[in-house]
Amino acid sequence: MQNIILFSLFMVNIAFAVFVVFFEKKNPAVIWAWLMVLAFIPCFGFVIYLIFGFEGRKHLWFEKKRHCDKEIIKDFERHFKDIAFDNLPKNVNKRILPIKNTKYLNNLVTLHKNNSKSLYRKDNLVKLYHEGESKFNDLMCDIKKAKNHIFMEYYLMHDDSLGNEIMDLLCEKAKEGVEVKVLYDGMGNYKNKPSFARKLRQAGGELRVFLPPKGIRINYRNHRKIAIIDGKVGYTGGLNIGDEYISRKKRFGFWRDSHIRIEGSAVYDLQLRFIMDWNFIKGDKIELDQKHFPKIEKRDDGVNMQVVSSGPDTDWDNIYQGLFKMITEANKNIYIESPYFAPDDGILEALKIAAISGVDVRIIIPAKPDHLFVHSCSLSYIGELLDAGVRCYEYTKGFIHAKVMTMDGIVSTVGTANMDIRSYKLNFEVNSFIYDKDVSLEFERQFKIDMANSREIRKDEYKKRNIIKKIRESLARLISPLL
Repeated sequence: MQNIILFSLFMVNIAFAVFVVFFEKKNPAVIWAWLMVLAFIPCFGFVIYLIFGFEGRKHLWFEKKRHCDKEIIKDFERHFKDIAFDNLPKNVNKRILPIKNTKYLNNLVTLHKNNSKSLYRKDNLVKLYHEGESKFNDLMCDIKKAKNHIFMEYYLMHDDSLGNEIMDLLCEKAKEGVEVKVLYDGMGNYKNKPSFARKLRQAGGELRVFLPPKGIRINYRNHRKIAIIDGKVGYTGGLNIGDEYISRKKRFGFWRDSHIRIEGSAVYDLQLRFIMDWNFIKGDKIELDQKHFPKIEKRDDGVNMQVVSSGPDTDWDNIYQGLFKMITEANKNIYIESPYFAPDDGILEALKIAAISGVDVRIIIPAKPDHLFVHSCSLSYIGELLDAGVRCYEYTKGFIHAKVMTMDGIVSTVGTANMDIRSYKLNFEVNSFIYDKDVSLEFERQFKIDMANSREIRKDEYKKRNIIKKIRESLARLISPLL
């Protein structure tokens, strides 16, 4: 009898494995990781797969969204020809930066123009934030000044002190007649009380939940962080809305993050991104209107940038391709800050080749992680990078959540995407690629400040870590495609 039961379980597990291999069209590395889970945790491993890996009707949902997004873009191009145009200069090398040997910048700009229809915007004022307090002070000030509309899209909008402070302010503006729409992720905000959303709706605003976690599926989260006020001011970056993001949680201490405030035509692209995501959720759709895309004062000396989105709703892994392009084109340095560092083979190999080629590659990750398992995974990759000559650091002042990469002091990207496979493939993300020497140098200056608040991971010390850490890192590395 016992043999029959064991044989039955074995056959069931084989059936699960066949399902994963032949019916779920995944990356081979992901498939092997799931097969390992099924092999080491028979039957129960399939339950884990249903929670973290099963895609269900995902292809149908996102194919529909992809089609609808393209229709919205076409509608935008038809009705707003004066702002929905190809602003890519013929001689991008001279127009972007007055330096030599920047032909690859033309390729990078063209890459995003072709893979995601990201328009090249060159008339922006950009303010950088390196912590949350100043960002939220400015955001609330802009919200108070709003006359027409406030659109906000966040992965997390906690029902806590900061979250309620902002929500109360939004309620006041809604009562004044300002159009207020809030979109937040279903999984990220499942702990919020119903009253949190209800008070905005009762005030005349709207709040929608992006893909509520039905059943046990938790993948494909809206990790974007966007705020638009009157179509003229936009915010995006790494900061969610919650007390920890302004260093009010003892667990994390000081919260180091990066965010930007934009005034200029790049706000149009954040606006369009919000409308596409909002219209994906059931309910009344936002019709493209002049009030959402008001005329913006043109500047000849503004910051050059492109707003790039990627996720299950895009044809290509747009942000990933931009990061890869920056790494492979670097001549001088690559500086990376990411709270979750679990790159795929392509990015990992590109970083190693850059370092071996003489490029100064440096990476900062948290010393105090919010997810221990992910931190172990990050350390497993660090070993390979140290061998290639990459310098790696652990931030010790608090928790670093910044998602920033700079290249050669002339190009930088900041946004919501981490350096991990989840951001490359599974989550809905948005990054700004900025072609401006002053902005890039300011990010570099902050990177060096963060280095001073970090401890360098030395190659000799890394090799002396104990066997428990090595085993934990190896296990984490094996299933890194699933994290």
